[in-house]
Amino acid sequence: MRSMNLVDSWAQACLVFNQTLPYKSFNGFMKIPLKNPKINSISMKQTRVPFYSSCLSVSAIATTGEDEKVVEETQKKQFNFKVYVAEKAITVNKALDEAVKVKDPPVIHEAMRYSLLAGGKRVRPMLCLAACELVGGDQSNAMAAACAVEMIHTMSLIHDDLPCMDNDDLRRGKPTNHKVYGEDVAVLAGDSLLAFAFEHIATATAGVSLSRILAAVGELAKSIGSEGLVAGQVVDLACTGNPNVGLDTLEFIHIHKTAALLEAAVVLGAILGGGTEEEVDKLRRFARCIGLLFQVVDDILDVTKSSEELGKTAGKDLTVDKTTYPKLLGLEKAKEFAAELNREAKQQLAEFDPHKAAPLIALADYIAYREN
Repeated sequence: MRSMNLVDSWAQACLVFNQTLPYKSFNGFMKIPLKNPKINSISMKQTRVPFYSSCLSVSAIATTGEDEKVVEETQKKQFNFKVYVAEKAITVNKALDEAVKVKDPPVIHEAMRYSLLAGGKRVRPMLCLAACELVGGDQSNAMAAACAVEMIHTMSLIHDDLPCMDNDDLRRGKPTNHKVYGEDVAVLAGDSLLAFAFEHIATATAGVSLSRILAAVGELAKSIGSEGLVAGQVVDLACTGNPNVGLDTLEFIHIHKTAALLEAAVVLGAILGGGTEEEVDKLRRFARCIGLLFQVVDDILDVTKSSEELGKTAGKDLTVDKTTYPKLLGLEKAKEFAAELNREAKQQLAEFDPHKAAPLIALADYIAYREN
């Protein structure tokens, strides 16, 4: 009977949460319609708002009495992104360190920890936790999922750096996993992180109903399989060196290879935090925009920053003749496209409490304006 209940819960959860967005692509594959369907129509008059700015504004003309009290209270409520990032990073790093211990055989666990704990921005776990808290959950509800997403992201980096893939020697300012442990152990370290990610989310998620855990597992699995991350990687490999890759194909690659896991991070947080179907849908749209934004910015940084600034090999896309947004659109149009994606992402959060949405708004700006 219990197994049937699991199946029933799974089916019900999938019907509610694992919805495909019924919208046509921006360039053929993306399922979110942006307001400006032609890149040439994107306004160049963009005002950059610092990602650490508050979601609440304080009037400069308030001076005395009750006005001063209002200003003081408003300042207390202001969102400090730098503090938020520092606190969440410490929490996530501690959870990752506790989740993946060195056991027998030591070499595989050391290889897993080498890449998992090598630093990184922890954007995906933060997105997961922020989405959970936005819909009224506690970060403890989504911490296992946040760690699982980071484990899978790390797996993708280990495998992506292999000689048979992108053949890179530097990641996060350190030698790549296969350069330290060899290709054989690096492959197995990635495999182990992938497997353990699902074990961790299934066994360590606390305070969440079984149906929501099942929905989260299904969402995560789909995001990295043959319809998600793997699909993007396969098409990316097939297109390397092909001078005829168009914008639609490029978008397909990045929606799947990069955006899918970012989308899963946000959707997992919303599901595990108790979000309604409508809330999950809005956050899915937000996440798909910032997922593509992340890759557009990556492409821009690859041609504008040095290896020292990036912590990985700069100019690699150009060297292997990969199609990128700057290559197809030009640098300035690529920047305009990034600005449009950022704007569209934030519009998906318009109906949420602005104070609770502040971390996601700031994370979108961080992705848009990051330097590495």
